[in-house]
Amino acid sequence: MSSFISLATKRRTIYHLGNNLPQSKEDINNIVIEASKQAPTAFNSQSSRVVTLFGAEHHKVWDMVLDALKPLLAADVFAGTEAKVNSFKAGMGTILYFEDEQVVEDLQAQFPLYAANFPKWSEQAHGITAYGVWLALAEANIGVSLQHYNELIEAAVKAAWNLPAKWTLKGQMPFGSIETP
Repeated sequence: MSSFISLATKRRTIYHLGNNLPQSKEDINNIVIEASKQAPTAFNSQSSRVVTLFGAEHHKVWDMVLDALKPLLAADVFAGTEAKVNSFKAGMGTILYFEDEQVVEDLQAQFPLYAANFPKWSEQAHGITAYGVWLALAEANIGVSLQHYNELIEAAVKAAWNLPAKWTLKGQMPFGSIETP
C-alpha cells in the first residue's frame, strides 16, 4: 500500500481527545500553516485561512458553541450535546477554517468569464485544505475531528479575535492526544 493510502487510512475522526501531546504549540502551528500553504487551489487563489487556538482561546470557542446551543435545545438534549462539545474542549487546541470572500470577489472581477465558478472553487479549496491539515496531523499522531457550528458562532468568533468581515467560517477542527481511537 502506498504511503499516501496508509496515511489516508490512518486519518480518522477522533472524539475522545486529550491535552497530552509531545509536540509543542509552535510545532503544531507550523504543521497547520505548512499543510494549508501546500493545498492546491484554482488560479492559485489560496483563499483558505486558518486560525489555530490553544489553551483558554481554544476553550473559548467551545464555550461559544455551548452558549449558542443552550437556548435552542431542551435541557435533556442539551446535556448530551454539552458532553459532546466538552470532548472537543478537552483537546489541546482548535483550528478555525475560513474562506476569504475578498479573494473570491477579486478573482471574479479579474476573470469575469469564470466568475460563477470562483465560489465553488473556494469551497473545494476549503475541503482540500482541511483534508491536507487532517492528514498532516494524523501523520504526527494527533487526533482530530471536523465540526461545523459555523452560523451559530461566526459573529462571536470574528468579534473575539478581530477577524476580517469577509472571512466566512467553514469549520472547527479540535485536536489533541488520542485518548480513545
